[in-house]
This record gives sequence, structure tokens and C-alpha cells, in this order.
Amino acid sequence: MLPFADALPSGEASKYVAAAYVVFVVLIVVYVAIMAAKLQRIERELRELAGFAEHRANDEEPSPVTEAVPNG
Repeated sequence: MLPFADALPSGEASKYVAAAYVVFVVLIVVYVAIMAAKLQRIERELRELAGFAEHRANDEEPSPVTEAVPNG
């Protein structure tokens, strides 16, 4: 016998408790799936931005630093 079996509701109420747990687990799974999709999208965008930055850094020639010479 289960250690907490006497604490669980019996009869008609047990169906509702089981349904509530199922709904809760489904909501958690949906939430995790949404967060995983967002994380994948963010990672893809970061890789794209890193590629743009790397491409821009490779294309630009380093410009010499010029100091302002005072007129005087």
C-alpha cells in the first residue's frame, strides 16, 4: 500500500484531483516548450548579429586615429 494513500481523496473527487494534476502538468510542458522556442529564436538572432559584427569588422579597414591639432 502507498504510504500516503489514505491522504488521497477517494471516489468521485479523485477523478477531479487527477484531472487537475494532468492539466497542471500539461501547462508546465506547454510553458517549457514556449520558453525553449524563445531561447532558440534568441540564440539564432545572436548568432546572426555576431555574424554581422564579424563581417563588418573584417570589411572595415582600421582608420588611423587623428588628433585634433589646435589652430593657433
